Amino acid sequence: MTQGLEFDPGFAPYILAFRGTVEYLYMDINRFKNLSQRKMKFRQYYKKFLELFNNNLGFYVGCLMWAAYIKTQPKQEILNNNCFNQEYDEEANISETEFMIKFLELFPKDMKYFLGENYDINKIDLQILRMYKEFLILNKGFVETKYNTDIKLPEEMKTEGAEGFKDKIDKVIGEGNLAKLLEYKDLICQI
Repeated sequence: MTQGLEFDPGFAPYILAFRGTVEYLYMDINRFKNLSQRKMKFRQYYKKFLELFNNNLGFYVGCLMWAAYIKTQPKQEILNNNCFNQEYDEEANISETEFMIKFLELFPKDMKYFLGENYDINKIDLQILRMYKEFLILNKGFVETKYNTDIKLPEEMKTEGAEGFKDKIDKVIGEGNLAKLLEYKDLICQI
């Protein structure tokens, strides 16, 4: 066995707290009694909602790509897995992903209500969220993931060319914008 593979290839500095930020922004919108003021506040924030969503969805794409990549490598220990040997709590493990799914399902209604604009859910985004949730459940929050060979991938996930995913991930991390990983979602999703 060689020296090991990092659990996180460098995503950590760019991950944003989706749920906490979204809840805070909605709380700020809802503090206004007047509908026109709430509409104005939503108009102010809706791009931030989408920016946050795309950043975190890009993170999920990157995690799935990284998992597929390290599965192509010879058996090695996973380094710096803070989840290893922790207690597994499935509800806590998938809560952020479930929150994002619910957000995506409700966002078109808010766009219509507050801005009078249509917003179409990208079916691939929803597919990625569901696939990532399955990925978390399959791997039990990585509490038992000691080696790269322990990682399980969702059945419907594409893995062709996974040995080249590291270069794509490294390039995006170098730019510091996880949303750019969305450019690669067709590499892991059946479109």
